[in-house]
Amino acid sequence: MTAPRGFFPTLAALLRDPGVLLLALVAPVLYSFFYPWPYLHQAPTRVPVALVDADHSSLSRQIARYVAASPKLEVLLVTGDEGAARAAMQRGEIEGYAVLPRDLRREVLLGQPVVAPVVGNGAYFLLNKVVLAGFAESLGTVSAGVELRKLRARGASGLQAAANRTPIQLQLVPLYNPTEGYGSYVVPAVAVLIVHQTLLMAIAMWAGTWFEKRSSGPLGPWWPRLAACAALGLASGAWFFQAAFRIFDFGTAAHPAAQVLLLALLAWAAAALGLALGALAADRERAMQLMLFSSIPMVFLSGFSWPAEALAPPLRALAALLPTTPAIQGLLRVNQMDATLADVQPQLAHLALLAAGATALAFAALASRRTPA
Repeated sequence: MTAPRGFFPTLAALLRDPGVLLLALVAPVLYSFFYPWPYLHQAPTRVPVALVDADHSSLSRQIARYVAASPKLEVLLVTGDEGAARAAMQRGEIEGYAVLPRDLRREVLLGQPVVAPVVGNGAYFLLNKVVLAGFAESLGTVSAGVELRKLRARGASGLQAAANRTPIQLQLVPLYNPTEGYGSYVVPAVAVLIVHQTLLMAIAMWAGTWFEKRSSGPLGPWWPRLAACAALGLASGAWFFQAAFRIFDFGTAAHPAAQVLLLALLAWAAAALGLALGALAADRERAMQLMLFSSIPMVFLSGFSWPAEALAPPLRALAALLPTTPAIQGLLRVNQMDATLADVQPQLAHLALLAAGATALAFAALASRRTPA
């Protein structure tokens, strides 16, 4: 078995390999539809909850009506027994509940502060966030109404009461995720990881095939072959960040030059690492198996799902050695934050340095074997 010489012969050889074709091109297309699909609604709504009403007053019934009207919550159980609500949450029937304490209306009429505990299932942080926010909005609306009625009873007009109750108006406007959806948050970052991992495994599997066959021959020209391998990753990234993101409305780059440079450097680094891994593993399947469980650590080390500043220093040092770290940070800025080429210069420089290191590692691994020409 001999390695193809030149850019186009190598590209043709890659596309003739079913495994490489499946991993490098078919898998990203499938992932681009399969992965965003569960997040089409962006934010969970109508989360099942319960309301524990120990007061049974007109005020508690008003709160129950506001909770039932919330688009975030769906009241499945109204009871006076907190134990019943807790049991329903343990069975998975509801994701949280609020407790309206005994003498709620009496304490409010006396002007005493009242605490209404809200219990959520913290195991599912997205649902827990919706439960807490839904109850907070409903209880806050009723509380505001009570305060306004008290102010008006003291002689204030409706406008005066509203101004006294909220002297400073707060308006929240999300800058980079207008829908505040989970899909717009997670998919653009994970897409970078998909492009990197599928290309790395595909090239590692292809390179490992040569050594598995125990072919021999001179080293030959490797620069055009590496460029052909990187071209597959660039095509995969172009599909994700131009076609798929437009389909699912996740936003695309306002400055394409920065996006192209980041994707090109990412593809080159992944292809070089794939060649190095294939040469070192010398086995078609083993090279892919070695990388199967690396994706999750890369996500957490990249700094988008967990702040990089909160990582331990050894983990931050490890993250700095992964091409996905500057690629995710740079492409998120370009695609979701309208960053320019100048804005992502630190990420470009970091990624270029890692690509150069990966290239040196690839050539060292290939030189250590009698690689077919």
